[in-house]
Amino acid sequence: MPVVSSNRHAPNLVCRHPFSVAPMLDCTDRHFRVLMRQISCEALLYTEMVVAQALHYGHKQRLLDYDPVERPLALQVGGDDPPLLAEAARMAEVWGYDELNLNVGCPSERVQAGRFGACLMAEPDHVARCIEAMATSSSLPVTVKHRLGIDHQESYDHLLAFVDTTAAAGARRFIVHARKAWLQGLNPKQNRTIPPLRYDWVARLKQERPGLSLVLNGGLTTMADCQQALTICDGAMVGRAAYDHPLRWTDVDAVFYGHAPRRQPRPSAVVEAMIPYAEAHMARGGRLWDVARHLLQLVQGVPGARAWRRRLGEGAMVRDAGLEVLRQATEELGRHGY
Repeated sequence: MPVVSSNRHAPNLVCRHPFSVAPMLDCTDRHFRVLMRQISCEALLYTEMVVAQALHYGHKQRLLDYDPVERPLALQVGGDDPPLLAEAARMAEVWGYDELNLNVGCPSERVQAGRFGACLMAEPDHVARCIEAMATSSSLPVTVKHRLGIDHQESYDHLLAFVDTTAAAGARRFIVHARKAWLQGLNPKQNRTIPPLRYDWVARLKQERPGLSLVLNGGLTTMADCQQALTICDGAMVGRAAYDHPLRWTDVDAVFYGHAPRRQPRPSAVVEAMIPYAEAHMARGGRLWDVARHLLQLVQGVPGARAWRRRLGEGAMVRDAGLEVLRQATEELGRHGY
């Protein structure tokens, strides 16, 4: 089968974003993304999935606004209606996002009920129509995050046909979660761990379609894992390991983007750096907990870590909690040299 590339864009032989943090529901909100910018200024960050229908009918500013420090930033959308996805693409460009990503990987029952996410892998021609609508409505690169297959789609040929079809419609990059998804019988958490990883399929896909930009996702938990991923494809995407262990990724800019190496920031410095951002968020009517909940994983594996997390969590969850909670948390860390 000949190589099929986009009829609108030249093949992307060099990945501008060799490291990225995956979109994760209830995790990668704007507050976590600002936190990650204390760790890496170069990593490509993703929003939580935003449903195209919600963008059409809902509060656009609430769904799309972000702090400029979060860029480079990709908007992930979910949906199966080409006109609504085209509208989302136009909004993403107006709001200044760097990429528009279509979710074809989420296996949750709720997402399936909306007829989008991983279930769309069974309909590559329809996904292609969605991609085409998005690509012709915006100058942003349109990318796809998908699985190896679903349910009893067991063959590599199904994966290849899906990628070829969507690439021809204008997809610029493919983020491949190297597991299939079971739409019945496994919940989303189980679908992240039970189906076996098949990195060999991703490596083969890159070998057979060298003109396509491929990013490996799934099972990558360390810097070494991500460096190994770049030996078989163009980029690495980390999910839960970034959220659960944010300071593990301090070397991303040096290793993947050529920056000068730097020391791992102390947790106290990261919390302190977040105080002005938390103050601005609260001035807009937000709660301290919105920001503080993402800081709990900064301190791990050291004496007093669990007690510090408990005190920060209990203090920040109080409805009228103020900045003194973060200041006290910073001071406590500093006293212990963290």
